[in-house]
Amino acid sequence: MATVILVRHGRTAANVEGVLAGRAPGVDLDAVGREQAARTAERLAVVPLVGVVSSPLERCRQTAGFILDRQSGESDAPLDIDDALTECDYGDWQGRTLRDLAQEKLWSVVQTHPSAAVFPGGESLAAMQARAVAAIRRHDAAVEAEYGPGAVWVAVSHGDVIKSILADALGMHLDLFQRISVGPASVSIVRYRPNRPDVVSTNTDSGDLSWLRTAVPAEDAPVGGGAGPGGAGPADTADAAPTPPPALRRS
Repeated sequence: MATVILVRHGRTAANVEGVLAGRAPGVDLDAVGREQAARTAERLAVVPLVGVVSSPLERCRQTAGFILDRQSGESDAPLDIDDALTECDYGDWQGRTLRDLAQEKLWSVVQTHPSAAVFPGGESLAAMQARAVAAIRRHDAAVEAEYGPGAVWVAVSHGDVIKSILADALGMHLDLFQRISVGPASVSIVRYRPNRPDVVSTNTDSGDLSWLRTAVPAEDAPVGGGAGPGGAGPADTADAAPTPPPALRRS
């Protein structure tokens, strides 16, 4: 199966100020956010990516730009913009402070029963999850069909969106997705196995990722936990590193 790396955008001034930016235009990475995006790009530089898909909002496109700029000649991955990965439509909540929003009755619903949360003038968290998960699975299937089971690609999106994707992959009800943390510029890794998703990691901001290029993952999960990255698994035919995917022209 292919591997999708879920990357949240780097920090913005709105994050620091506690403002729910939502889909407002002109929300850029701040200085720390740019450093975070550069660090994540450096981690991913050792992995030849076949593509990067991003939310259309500036902070995600900027983060994706850092990732693409650090890719080597092995991977001339294109940038694809997908509206289905955009931020939740928070409607009338957009632009307000979190401190103010915490006084709203809906706040407790968002915290404890998010599957029932519908933002006034916006969308529901359930609708956000449905369109984001569908987009990730669609892109992942297309990547594997074109480049094979060793292919690795990146999706750059937003905190709640990535949390909802991870909840689905973990088999968690949406009402439990607030148990998941996704920090700015963090990396989470998912593989959609034939029988179930495999959540390889969540919310990491450091560590070597070069193991992603060393072997095609086995289709079945290893009983007992296995040998870790690069170790043999059941029906593992990838004794050597796969041939890197063919380079694409950047669009």
